[in-house]
Amino acid sequence: MAFLNSYKDLIVWQKSIDLVLEIYKLTELFPKSELYGLSSQMRRSSVSISSNIAEGSRRGTRKEYRRFLEIAFGSGAELETQIYISKKLETVKDYNYQKVDCLLDESMRILNVLITKLKG
Repeated sequence: MAFLNSYKDLIVWQKSIDLVLEIYKLTELFPKSELYGLSSQMRRSSVSISSNIAEGSRRGTRKEYRRFLEIAFGSGAELETQIYISKKLETVKDYNYQKVDCLLDESMRILNVLITKLKG
């Protein structure tokens, strides 16, 4: 089994950072009226995913690590909902959500696998 020196070596953390960057690019296109609304919520949710992965990896026990991964997974569900709302509201016209959707989906799938493995 390969040894990881840092949470930064985790593919899920790397994908979640890419997701944050894409969410910031997307929300830059939002109308200024969304600055303290949906835009802010989406940014916080996306940052929360990678932050909880990092914090959990530094915790002392497997149980605590799993709990923080579950929190990250919950933040991913929040972000998924916020992206859905953004699409429905047509907050940004002619924006291709494919990259954001793909990064979120990958992050959620990997988190789910990690959480399941840590339960065992």
